[in-house]
Amino acid sequence: MGVEDQQEEREVLESIFPDELTEVSETEFRISIKLDDGRHEDYEGEDDQPTIILNVQYPPNYPDEAPRLDVTQPPNAPKHIYLDIQEDKQRLLDSLTDTIQDNLGMQMIFTLVTVLKESAELLITERQNAKQALADMEAARLEEEENKKFQGDAVTRESFLAWRDRFMKEQADAEVRKVEEKELEDKKARVKKEEKKMTGRELWEKGLVGKVDDEDEDDEDGVDIEKLKITS
Repeated sequence: MGVEDQQEEREVLESIFPDELTEVSETEFRISIKLDDGRHEDYEGEDDQPTIILNVQYPPNYPDEAPRLDVTQPPNAPKHIYLDIQEDKQRLLDSLTDTIQDNLGMQMIFTLVTVLKESAELLITERQNAKQALADMEAARLEEEENKKFQGDAVTRESFLAWRDRFMKEQADAEVRKVEEKELEDKKARVKKEEKKMTGRELWEKGLVGKVDDEDEDDEDGVDIEKLKITS
């Protein structure tokens, strides 16, 4: 009964997987399973989708006895960013346990291939989503930090009063500086004007006596310009 079931199942599998099934012996074969990894841009492998291999060996009493299974990858296959057969093998094999128990006494290899494919693709998807979630969290954190640059502190009554006091003090200080600067400018102008005035003696020594206007005939020292004219 077991041998007949095994032969019958092999024929069915060969028709379903004409290119994927490779015979090893009468009781042993392997099936290549091509996975859909979503074709994410961060996958740096070859253009082909990742492939795993289900190795099957029939025990004498299969299907009443569980098949002997192993999961490998094609020789020289590029390492997939989200799937490592060496590390993930046991998890993938464990995903077949319930299916094996539920199908004892029946041909189950096709079902096991389907479950293994779904389990491997789910593992890839989980890791893709985890990486994307981390990227989204980091992007949200950076955006929050950027937004903080454009947000001022919350205005309270205390902060407003403190700001008003500082503003009024700055305005008062500005007025004081303005007055001081004006007084300094006026003082400089008076000094400059006084420096330009000459005494009667300076006018006489420079030969300017008689050339000044009537309103300037008396200098600030009280020298009578008319007298200077007579004396000269």
